[in-house]
Amino acid sequence: MLLSRVVCLISGIALGAPAVCSFAQTPPSPEKLLAAARQNFSVVPPAPLPLPNNPGTPAKVALGKMLFFDPRLSASHQISCNSCHNVGLGGVDAQSTSLGHRWQHGGRNAPTVLNAVFNKAQFWDGRAKDLEQQAGGPVVNPVEMASPQAHVPEQLKSIPGYLAPFTRAFPGEKDPITLANVQKAIAVFEATLVTPNAPFDRYLKGQMTALSPAQKEGLALFIDKGCVACHGGMNIGGGQYAPFGVVEKPGAELLPPGDVGRFAVTNTASDKYVYKVPTLRNIALTGPYFHTGKVWDLRQAVAIMGTSQLGSQLTGAEIDRITDFLQSLTGDQPQIVYPILPPNVASTTRPQP
Repeated sequence: MLLSRVVCLISGIALGAPAVCSFAQTPPSPEKLLAAARQNFSVVPPAPLPLPNNPGTPAKVALGKMLFFDPRLSASHQISCNSCHNVGLGGVDAQSTSLGHRWQHGGRNAPTVLNAVFNKAQFWDGRAKDLEQQAGGPVVNPVEMASPQAHVPEQLKSIPGYLAPFTRAFPGEKDPITLANVQKAIAVFEATLVTPNAPFDRYLKGQMTALSPAQKEGLALFIDKGCVACHGGMNIGGGQYAPFGVVEKPGAELLPPGDVGRFAVTNTASDKYVYKVPTLRNIALTGPYFHTGKVWDLRQAVAIMGTSQLGSQLTGAEIDRITDFLQSLTGDQPQIVYPILPPNVASTTRPQP
């Protein structure tokens, strides 16, 4: 217990996380537990946040939804954004690593798109500063959707039905069908994919019965053990970077030596094996876990985090209670009507094999 609290406090100070990491030896009162939760977490809003320099008009949201689901943004016309970030599967694809162009596998597990707008950056290594920048990466990545940058607008212009939606979304632009506008539209749509009203949100608002006794015990452990040092805020994660293996490095299956994390972006020695802390929102829906996607059991993931990040050998009962708490983080899932996409014509660019 003492080591986990020390690690929590050190990590919190170093990473700018909340400093309140543990309770007294006796279980906290209901009032103190709620107060501690409100100090470290906040609720998911029911409406999306506005994106800087990218207003979310209804026309732009509608276009972004079309593009998010359109596989013709990929070279093969088989892979859409939704392929790897399936809105019906908690915003992920339920695979260790996603299947891309010509049966290639990506190097990391696909993070959830749900509530991604609340993250400080995108991708595991934070190489994209926001959703708009992130939206352009997979489209042109040769391992993922494999469409060269110049081909994206060419492909969309070869589908006549896209001209009107782009014109409505970007009025006044002489040539609205551009890769930059594709990214803006997709980002605006993705910003709508929020999951409010989780039991934990209702609890934070004062509905004490929204969490079961077991979930409240798990919440107390989550704070007491130091998990909150990294997994705090509105998204219960996603707000900072942290090394995987603060106390004890996990094995090579979970921490492959060749994937150096954020170091590949910053070339800073201290960023080796540092990754963006993932959100725990909807975590019960988004397995498998970690950047390798090698852990399929949420209980096992909790145990690994205890030893690797906190230096704490959690008991079976503690793992169960923390897992119970994590179940309370599943919010109302986006209700998306699949868009009717503009049809191909004889001159539409053909898919690559």
